[in-house]
Amino acid sequence: MAETISFQSVLDHLLDSKKDIPHHHLSHYSDLDPKSLQLFMDVWPSVKPNRKLLLLDELVSHLNSDTLVSYEEIGKALLYDSDGEVRARAIALLAESNDPKLVSQLVEVFLNDADLAPRMEAANLLGEFVLLGELEELDEDKKSQVEDALIAVIRSEDNPALRKRALEALGYSSRDEMVNIIETAFHREEAGWVASALRAMGRSHDNQWNDDVVSKLLEDDPRIRFAAAEAAGELAIQEAGPILLQMLEDEEEDDDVVSAAIWSLSQIGGEDARIYIVNLIEQTEDEDLVEFLEDALENLDFNEELDKFDLLSLDEDDLEDLDEIDELEEEEEGDK
Repeated sequence: MAETISFQSVLDHLLDSKKDIPHHHLSHYSDLDPKSLQLFMDVWPSVKPNRKLLLLDELVSHLNSDTLVSYEEIGKALLYDSDGEVRARAIALLAESNDPKLVSQLVEVFLNDADLAPRMEAANLLGEFVLLGELEELDEDKKSQVEDALIAVIRSEDNPALRKRALEALGYSSRDEMVNIIETAFHREEAGWVASALRAMGRSHDNQWNDDVVSKLLEDDPRIRFAAAEAAGELAIQEAGPILLQMLEDEEEDDDVVSAAIWSLSQIGGEDARIYIVNLIEQTEDEDLVEFLEDALENLDFNEELDKFDLLSLDEDDLEDLDEIDELEEEEEGDK
């Protein structure tokens, strides 16, 4: 029988910098009730700075790998911590949050925080709120507030890395300005801007960018190839499939580019993609790679099944036929 441990014991352990933080302690920080959160905040000032970052890094990693945990309460509580690195990690802990009350706080951090790290993390999360707005799951005024902040930074003389991150976050937006913003970045000479433009193209789910994405798949700079491969998958560009397979034949290709190309093939689909992934699974002995490939194969299956039942691809005559079938079924039910 597993030993039951109190949250106070977990906090006492946190204070002892000589001890590792056990993995099984991480779940105790999840979904904190008000009393437990207060206990955490009372202890927090006594935790050594490096220990704080160690814990938060562990929590962020656990959040990314376990869908059953939530560290939203801790993230919100540490949003205004005095340490910029803590604030950045606090925002990362809010990655799964869709709380509209966070919008104003995140915009404030993004625009005015004294440190770059929290602003970069805020840009990431603001992109998710733009997506919520596009899905009509966020108030239009709040969506506009986020978009206005991102556009302001993109057009500013602020840190280039932050401006690129803002462009990527804004990629989800359907604002009229987006086409010009993306095109301007795409035609810059600096590879980082081109890569960010490609990520924005992918996130737009707008196939007007297909030719631009395909044109960069074999670019010399691996940052551009990586972003183009990701975008090709997001946009499900069929013409990109053979080129991605060609990229994978290069034994010297960058590992990140290889992973992006494989995942994009799982999004695009096709028998050649399936054969390649299956063969790779059979040939590799690396357990982590096998797990990734199996996830890609599962994703390929999911996307191909989705395509079969995609009613949005039906034309008006098909929809009228479905309506007629529904009406006939209703009449039959009424006759019984």
